[in-house]
Amino acid sequence: MDKYIKFSPDTNSVQMIDYKLEAAKASLDFIKEGQTIGLGAGSTIVHLVNLISEQEELAASLRFVSSSFKTRAYLLEKGLNVIYSSALSKLDIYFDGCDQFDRDLNALKSGGGIHTSEKILASMASVFILIGDEGKMVTRLDHTYPLVVEILQEALPAVLNHIHSVYPASVVKLRMSSQKDGAVISDHGNLLADIYFTELPELNALNIAVKMIPGIVEHSLFYGMAAKAVIAGVNGTKLISRA
Repeated sequence: MDKYIKFSPDTNSVQMIDYKLEAAKASLDFIKEGQTIGLGAGSTIVHLVNLISEQEELAASLRFVSSSFKTRAYLLEKGLNVIYSSALSKLDIYFDGCDQFDRDLNALKSGGGIHTSEKILASMASVFILIGDEGKMVTRLDHTYPLVVEILQEALPAVLNHIHSVYPASVVKLRMSSQKDGAVISDHGNLLADIYFTELPELNALNIAVKMIPGIVEHSLFYGMAAKAVIAGVNGTKLISRA
């Protein structure tokens, strides 16, 4: 269900509001002393880290793990207690943003290319909460963003052939580095490729079919994983819970 939890009464100052900051402020309500918190990447997560670090007693009681190199470095810079996911079997909460999510809280997280690590932490959490601005929410996920797949290097030709046979109208582009010669390599030493659809296939079928292709480690559709979303916009900050 949807629930409005905060409003901005000054409509003349709407353009001045940082909605990502407002979403981060609302997300603080879910954090309690002694918890182990997972964090993804992005500007909303940076706001959340800043807000947590301002509450010294709370911050000192928390442990953090992140799927993002940048977020992990920022947590350390703030003097917070950072551990690695390999030392854990569960998290209390995982917060992350996304490129797009629908009313059922299915999400596409295509930009960072760290979706494999993000899914690991999301699956470890008692509750996975999406946070950000309301521009990320759509009625139905579409083909605005590609589906990103992480691929074992030795399986690349076979994976590309399989994708084209199952989704003949799709276009697959291997991510290439702009800073060095060659392909972008994931944190796990694998290749990343973007699948562009003319129309996004049915989500449940897509989730299973792509995951089952031998050589694909993981894809960037987070299907049925998020339990809640905290989003901010012109009407205030809204909490959405998956039905």
